[in-house]
This record gives sequence, structure tokens and C-alpha cells, in this order.
Amino acid sequence: MEIFLIVGTYTQGDSDGIYVYKFDSETGNTSFITNVKVNNPSYLVVNHHGDHIYSVSENEDNTNSTVNAFSFNKKNGKITLQNSQLVFGAAPCYINIGKNDRYIITANYIGGSISVFKTNNDGSLLPILQQVVFSGSSLHDTRQNQSHLHCVVFSPDYKYLYATDLGSDRIYKFNVNYNDENNFLSFGKPSYFEISPGSGPRHLVFNPNKKFAYLINELAGTIIVFKYENGNLEEIQTTVSDRYKAEGSADIHIHPNGKFLYASNRLKKDGISIFKINESDGKLTRIDYERTNIHPRNFIISPNGKFLLVANLDSDTIQIFHINQETGLLKDTHQNILLDMPVCLKFIYPG
Repeated sequence: MEIFLIVGTYTQGDSDGIYVYKFDSETGNTSFITNVKVNNPSYLVVNHHGDHIYSVSENEDNTNSTVNAFSFNKKNGKITLQNSQLVFGAAPCYINIGKNDRYIITANYIGGSISVFKTNNDGSLLPILQQVVFSGSSLHDTRQNQSHLHCVVFSPDYKYLYATDLGSDRIYKFNVNYNDENNFLSFGKPSYFEISPGSGPRHLVFNPNKKFAYLINELAGTIIVFKYENGNLEEIQTTVSDRYKAEGSADIHIHPNGKFLYASNRLKKDGISIFKINESDGKLTRIDYERTNIHPRNFIISPNGKFLLVANLDSDTIQIFHINQETGLLKDTHQNILLDMPVCLKFIYPG
């Protein structure tokens, strides 16, 4: 089946925005369709209907740090910029969308904040609705001298939002109030969960069974397994993703079958750690490490579970790996997409 592959890039080099490809989820073949110009769309989110895409523009100043709305034609793959709004926080690096596609949240890395926006009926963005600014620090002298928000993730039932702060080694918990747009986010109880000092929490993902959550720590190179119940995270295991201690662990995803977890690691011996998930207690067992091209960032698994695609920032490639769905192991198909500074990958089903 052919689906759309959407790619966000950094635009300091030859790339100039978001790129759209056709991806054959049975063969791994790709073909370029179109692109749209936008500054540094380093992270993307697709709405639940698949007809709108939202991106950050990740810049190190407040003036050029925006959130951007695009309409997407699911028949021909055409993408059109609708509008942009300031996030009022530098270096927005992650974006997510609430249920009913009405609320957009960004994590602002340098700004140490998260910003909330509401969408119009046509999918475009209204000005900023709410902002939460954080403060804190931890062990690492340069990387943790202030709050650095790195991702915002909704709970499986969309009742809670979790925000990872790399700078303070915390996961903040918010109640989500869909009926009160001026108070869309309010701190939960507890308001945050402490992570081991010096960890640098980056990305969080929930198990498809909704009983467990997994956190990749950028600085420590570890993965923490949490038992998840009633909005609370209880740590039950910590295991190593990056044995080379490069302080560059990046992304984390679970195979659609719920049996395997993958995590990307950068800066030394770049690659993907592969773990088997114990289906009863959620704990991880390391089974392999697959080398990638240079500086793997975000990666994505095809909906049918056959392929893993990884954006390699510094080698200007998107690698396509075949997944053995019995063992979880990866095999490079050598069907690389060549693109300058790819960062973020998303799929959209045609309509």
C-alpha cells in the first residue's frame, strides 16, 4: 500500500522546508511528490484526520520561533502553508495535538516553556492561548543549567499531558481541560516526576497496551520503564540504550505489534538499540544494536510494521530498514532517500 511520507528538515543548507514522498509500505520504495518552503520545520505533527500538518520553526530567538499550520491534500499530496504564530519561546523542538484536533502544544527547548494554541475551523492557528514557563537545573554544567523542555506527550486517553524537561530531570504532569480554553493545562498531582539526576529526559512513548511508558534519556543514554496507571508514572526498570556514553540519545518508538522497542543514539557509534518488551510486566531486554548513518534523529515505523525509517541529520539521508517482525531485528534495504538535513518523519494515509 502506498502512503505519504512527510519529512521535516533543518533549512540552513540545501533543504528549504517540508518534503512529501510516496512510500510503498510493502516494498520500501519511495518517490518524491512536492515540498513547501518553511523555516527549520524540525518537528511535525499530523492531525487525526490527516488533512492538516503542524510544524515548529526551530530558531534560537523568539522573533523567528513559530508554529505553522498547513493544509494537506490526501489525494495528491499537495501541502499548503495556512499561517504561522509566534510561540514566545526560543527553539521550539516538539509539537503535539490534542483530541478533536483543536489544541496544539509546543515544547520550547531554549525558552524552557510549553505553548498552547487553538485551531480555527479551517485548521489554521489562532494566537497563543496559554504558556507555562519552567525553571530548574541539574548536574550537567552546560546542558542542565536551566530548564529545557524537549517533548510534550498526551496520555493514551488524552486526559493528561506530560512534558519532559531535560534541564531539570523532571517529567511534568498536567490535567487537560478541554472545556476551559483559558486554563487548558493545569498542573496535576503530583505536578512532576523526578528522574535520576543527570539523565536529561528527552522523548516519552506509551505502550500500545496503555499499561507502560518508556522514557529515553539523552544525557545518560538510558531508557526508564514506567508502570502507568491513573495518570501516574511508577519507575520499574532502567536499562542502557547508549553503551558509548555519547550524551546523544534521541528518539524512541514501539513496534505496532507491541513486542519490540527501538531507540536512536547519536554522536558515537550512531545506531538504533533494539529491545524485546516483556508483554506481562513491560520490562525490556536488549537484543541488538543496528548501526546507522551519521546522527540519527527522529525515526518512524511503518503502520504495517515492515519498515523502520530513520532521519540521519549529518549524512543527509533517510535510511530504510526492513523489520523482521518475529525477531525485531533490522536489515538495511539500501533504499536511501537523499535529502539535506532530515530531522522528522511522519506518515499519512491517502484519502
